Amino acid sequence: MAIHFENIKECIGSRVSWDDRADIFTPEAAKAIREKVAERTVLVFPELNLTDEEQLAITNAIGPKVRLTNTTNVQSNDEDVYQVTLDEKINPQPEYVLGTFFWHMDGITVDMPPPFATLLSCRIAPAIGGETEFASTYAAYEGLPEEEKQALEGLKAVHSVRASLSPIADAIPEKHRERVLGIGLVKEHPLVWTHEDGRKSMVIGTTADHIVGMDVPAGRAMLVRLAEWAAQPAYSLRHKWKQGDFVIWDNTGAMHRAVPYAKSTGRMMHRTSIAGSEAVAA
Repeated sequence: MAIHFENIKECIGSRVSWDDRADIFTPEAAKAIREKVAERTVLVFPELNLTDEEQLAITNAIGPKVRLTNTTNVQSNDEDVYQVTLDEKINPQPEYVLGTFFWHMDGITVDMPPPFATLLSCRIAPAIGGETEFASTYAAYEGLPEEEKQALEGLKAVHSVRASLSPIADAIPEKHRERVLGIGLVKEHPLVWTHEDGRKSMVIGTTADHIVGMDVPAGRAMLVRLAEWAAQPAYSLRHKWKQGDFVIWDNTGAMHRAVPYAKSTGRMMHRTSIAGSEAVAA
């Protein structure tokens, strides 16, 4: 195997290179990639130019894969590969894509362990905007003062689709606003996730509506402060997409968001996901 990892920043991100493109698809590479995702949170494969079949092969090798797709999309490609686009011919209901302009974690409100990783390949890169930002909630938790870590222990937050879409609620057409905002389960999760390996991360982002047992204004202010803390430059990374770029990130220990972009840019991403094996635990 001849794939190589170069750190992008001290606390987050590695750039992947290879001697031969075929090296990416070996079992040895899959093992190394999964381990490095857990260690570095975000892996960037510049201009790898995957087909859907190749992206699914990598997903399955690291996997197992899980389908996190919006059933409103009208796609002609493999249904296990979700097209992230504002193109109304493919995505006639863009609210969930517009909601990704805000910090979030995937699969936090669904009735299964959150996906371990999300895999995104760039098929059409926008000229302006559309970068993806990542923030490590592992590194952010580790960087908190000890008294703040102790204050977070035992706290739980309530997560919902309604909360995640609240920043764009006024932009959702009134005729189906309640249906869109009501989709998805409401979940209660520990604010600090103690993983099976003993590491700790935070479960935060726009899905988090309020903190159980805390006055709503104070709880929401805490959630905003924690997201801002995680997004500071030491713990975050912005990726400017080029066509063919491929990125994998640890969804159990990172928030992400898209920098806003216009529908006219044609931005198109293909997403697959790797199933999680751990429920969020205190």
